[in-house]
Amino acid sequence: MDYKIRTKIAKIIIEDKIEIGSAVTILGMVRTIRKGKNVAFVEVNDGSCMKNLQAVFSEPEKFPALEDILTGATVRIKGKLVASQGKGQKYELAADAIDLIGVADASYPLQKKRHSFEFLREIAHLRPRTNTFGAVNRIRSKISYAIHRYYQERGFLYIHTPIISTSDCEGAGDLFRVSTFDFNDIPTKDGKIDWDADFFGAEAFLTVSGQLEAEIMATALGDVYTFGPTFRAENSNTARHASEFWMIEPEMAWAELEDDMDLAEDFLKYLFSFALENCQDDMEFFNKWIDKEVRQTLEAVVKAEFERLPYTKAIEILTSSGAKFEYPVKWGMDLQTEHERYLTEKTFQKPVIVYDYPEEIKPFYMRVNDDGKTVRAMDVLVPRVGEIIGGSQREERLEVLTERMRQKGITNLDSYFWYTDLRKYGSVPHAGFGLGFDRVLMYITGMTNIRDILPFPRVPRWAKF
Repeated sequence: MDYKIRTKIAKIIIEDKIEIGSAVTILGMVRTIRKGKNVAFVEVNDGSCMKNLQAVFSEPEKFPALEDILTGATVRIKGKLVASQGKGQKYELAADAIDLIGVADASYPLQKKRHSFEFLREIAHLRPRTNTFGAVNRIRSKISYAIHRYYQERGFLYIHTPIISTSDCEGAGDLFRVSTFDFNDIPTKDGKIDWDADFFGAEAFLTVSGQLEAEIMATALGDVYTFGPTFRAENSNTARHASEFWMIEPEMAWAELEDDMDLAEDFLKYLFSFALENCQDDMEFFNKWIDKEVRQTLEAVVKAEFERLPYTKAIEILTSSGAKFEYPVKWGMDLQTEHERYLTEKTFQKPVIVYDYPEEIKPFYMRVNDDGKTVRAMDVLVPRVGEIIGGSQREERLEVLTERMRQKGITNLDSYFWYTDLRKYGSVPHAGFGLGFDRVLMYITGMTNIRDILPFPRVPRWAKF
């Protein structure tokens, strides 16, 4: 028979592009093997889709390699694609030949049984081979593609912002330092660390956001977006926090807060629609085994018209609700998850965009409203989670920006000369937002811990693999 070099299982089962009777070669990992006297069955998965392809061996004694094959082994199987006689599968492979490529013995930890996510985190180098984490990583890849397609089709330019930075965009102070100093012999000057003697001649950090640099590019190029890793040294051990994660950050010149809200709503709907339409096999798995409401949740967001709610009105709704919250509600506080979920699940029963937050609780770069008390900030809240996007119209007025920087404790304005220059030379209104990629994947898949969305999670006291 005229065998092809390789046919991916997804092309057979998902795309349905291989004709019955075709000679094919599959390369993959053995999920199960059952050997009888007259027939043997080997289920193989190659990672291209959720489903396995079963190879059937008549007269198994003619295939001596079967004696050495256990779950976890990698194999090459040649045969003819035939209609399956078994229940629940459309095709199977009538095998003509099998080669054992990589052995796996009985100690292989991923046997045919349910494993806890806690156990699988301990073997993050093997967990992508499981159904759950295979699906997570396929969706991660497809949604990454969807992000680029969305912005490219709308005329945004993809820009690369630095991973090493000397500025703290959020002012939170939870930063990872980048240094070449010998920690046993750190240079000092006047009793303080002499950062001028370090590699960059200044104190440097892993970035917490590409926003400030994206503003530079937006004022020159128009609409831009970043999509890359960001870092926070926050000592938090919740299911939603990681020390290394990916962010999508669009920035638009000549845009105001209303444009920002329009983009955020449209972008979320696009990503959720893309997952439902283009990841059906994996979404079916998540809906069956992880969260039986995840498909319904995504569909509801796609169909909804997001409510747009001023912060002050949100506070009024919460204080008059009669609900008992762990964190008492008052004007001037940042909304907690319990408040955000009340608004989306009880009050409006759909996504809500809260805007015009108190200036005291927001960073220096957000545009101050005429009332002097609030800024042009917005958070997109979705049912079951709360905040999923945070953004703002940026402050384009030089004198207002520099005053706010002083109020926020930025005493060395010279270190931000490049940022203030954007307002000094041809300032323009502009706006943007940040969407945590890993958190949106949690929402799409129904997975509840960010450690199970990141292929190799970095969290406090954990940086293995």
